[in-house]
Amino acid sequence: MKIVALAGGVGGAKLADGLNRIDPAQELTLVVNTGDDFSLFGLHISPDLDTVCYNLAEIENPNTGWGRREDSWETISEISHLGGPDWFQLGNKDLAVHLERSRRLRAGEVLSEITRSFCRTWGIRANVIPMSDDLVPTIVKTDEGDLPFQDYFVKLACRPGVIGFEYQDSTQAVPAPGVLGSIRAADLVIICPSNPWVSISPILAIPGIRKELLAKTVLAVSPIIRGAAVKGPAAKMYQEMGITPSAAAVAEHYQEILNGFVMDQTDEDQAANIRLADPGVELLLTDSWMNTRQDRVRLAREVIDFGRKIIKERL
Repeated sequence: MKIVALAGGVGGAKLADGLNRIDPAQELTLVVNTGDDFSLFGLHISPDLDTVCYNLAEIENPNTGWGRREDSWETISEISHLGGPDWFQLGNKDLAVHLERSRRLRAGEVLSEITRSFCRTWGIRANVIPMSDDLVPTIVKTDEGDLPFQDYFVKLACRPGVIGFEYQDSTQAVPAPGVLGSIRAADLVIICPSNPWVSISPILAIPGIRKELLAKTVLAVSPIIRGAAVKGPAAKMYQEMGITPSAAAVAEHYQEILNGFVMDQTDEDQAANIRLADPGVELLLTDSWMNTRQDRVRLAREVIDFGRKIIKERL
């Protein structure tokens, strides 16, 4: 079964890891958000791409879900001592990745080629592709003005009130090689439990991707449980834009492309409203928490089985 998953952030990385563990023969492509890529110290940093890859390679920091396991912090500590910017914490192992990525970009390689090379080195068997080799920065529109995503998310710790989002230069961007072909060939597309606004919408903003999804069986997994984001500011963003944060709001966000929706069993009271809003969408209510690697595999297996059921019904 050929599967494409759209992912970003820690929640997306966890389910991506679960999908990757189910079956060595599984044909899995992960299309990863790069809207939060930015430059610091002259280096190209790809936080979502690295978070997904670190989780797949089992080298992520288990306490945070992002960054590197057993990393050290001498470099950023010395930068801080010298009066340099220390708001974006970079461990030494993490820094090495950014240094090598940036060296290769300056030498003329593109992000998708570099990612493929890193994945081979880390022993990742899934096909991991950035959404685009072009820069498509996410801009967060706030009550304090327009902010680059990392300034909003890390530097200002999500304090400004959110008004909306802009996926800068997305209309001129081109999907990275393999993105559209993988979607066309897929039996099932899974939208991971990532932030809909800043992890998945940037991917959908790249020309051609949404159009391809309209022809596929697409499932989404809610990152919001009982009105709160499992991790990150998704619920806060919904609230500040006048939308009640809920699994139902996530389902509505993807309504145009959705065939199935996976939500936590504690949100069962929202199921009737979701079905009323979109009678064509199938629902799976389950335990969607991923506290352990076993949880990731269990949820991934349930999502794939749910997808197979919907595919059979659509035949």
